[in-house]
Amino acid sequence: MNIFWFAPTHGDSRYLGTTQGARAVNYDYLKQIAVAADTLGYDGMLLPTGRSCEDAWVVASSLIGVTQKLKFLVAIRPGLSTPGLAVRMASTFDRLSNGRLLINIVTGGDQGELEADGVFADHAERYEVSSEFLRVWRAAMSGEGGEIGYNFIGKHIKVKGAKTLFPPVQKPYPPLYFGGSSAPAHELAAEQVDVYLTWGEPPAAVAEKIADIRSRAAKHGRTLRFGIRLHVIVRETNEAAWKAAEELISHVDDEVIARAQVAFAKMDSEGQRRMNALHGGRRDKLEVSPNLWAGVGLVRGGAGTALVGDAETVTARIREYEALGIETFIFSGYPHLEESYRFAELVFPLLGKGRTADHDVSLSGPFGEVMAHGLLPKVSQS
Repeated sequence: MNIFWFAPTHGDSRYLGTTQGARAVNYDYLKQIAVAADTLGYDGMLLPTGRSCEDAWVVASSLIGVTQKLKFLVAIRPGLSTPGLAVRMASTFDRLSNGRLLINIVTGGDQGELEADGVFADHAERYEVSSEFLRVWRAAMSGEGGEIGYNFIGKHIKVKGAKTLFPPVQKPYPPLYFGGSSAPAHELAAEQVDVYLTWGEPPAAVAEKIADIRSRAAKHGRTLRFGIRLHVIVRETNEAAWKAAEELISHVDDEVIARAQVAFAKMDSEGQRRMNALHGGRRDKLEVSPNLWAGVGLVRGGAGTALVGDAETVTARIREYEALGIETFIFSGYPHLEESYRFAELVFPLLGKGRTADHDVSLSGPFGEVMAHGLLPKVSQS
């Protein structure tokens, strides 16, 4: 099982929809979160992409030197860059980080945002572009075509002699992650990517997705791995966790929710449509599956559900998804620094994850605070 955390490059707060409890996105704060994730034992970090975020490649590159083992899941957006440029960026990052790059393929689902960036392709065309882009990217990155490079003439993309002179550390290339809920997205995943990502839908819906993609992949003689993107609100008791969930949206008024839902409805993303359908913009039916809470999705686009509960409950829900075939879990929580610690301290021991054993060789002294100038903390049996 791989557990990733999240870099909040679009902002962070103790409450959604208000400046109260908000935090500025700056390098020092993002560095704190990355270092925490690295030292706590998270396997990787997802950096979001889009005009509402700081640039993922610049941020991830700036964090290479302050981390040691943490991998970075960074987005490539077909249509916004050429395959050749994307190859050089990915190869350079992989080399400088000594093999710590993961690639997140994002086709985009907000037509207004895409047009502002100069991309006017519709939903079907975007997946055509993505498919051609990946064919070229994979071939050039893996050295297909040898010294003369790779040639390709497609409907949207044409290259002659595509190759990289500085190959990546990971062979044949950094793993490709991808998410999408439409039929073209499932077909693209089945044919070309390594890990399919779903947003946090109820287990039955996730199982249907996995079955469909596995079936499609088998027709291409391929197998995939699977991951899921969720928020998490974990506390020492279920009552405290649910209270924290309510507090998170306690400053969001109905007008803001309505405006957000109107904005989401304009998108042509099937995944966003499915997220919106879980709650319908209503506050009164947010637990859409046991301990799966859709409150975040009232105002946040993309992943809009959270696992809510104490450590044992959250672990049980994680194991349910794992039983479906999910291997990678990408979590986030508010505020992201504190929640990264809560999740690691409460849930990691139940999952057999983390680096809590590091305290045995720590140079800082005993594990925990020394009391009365000489009494060592009692060793917990939990």
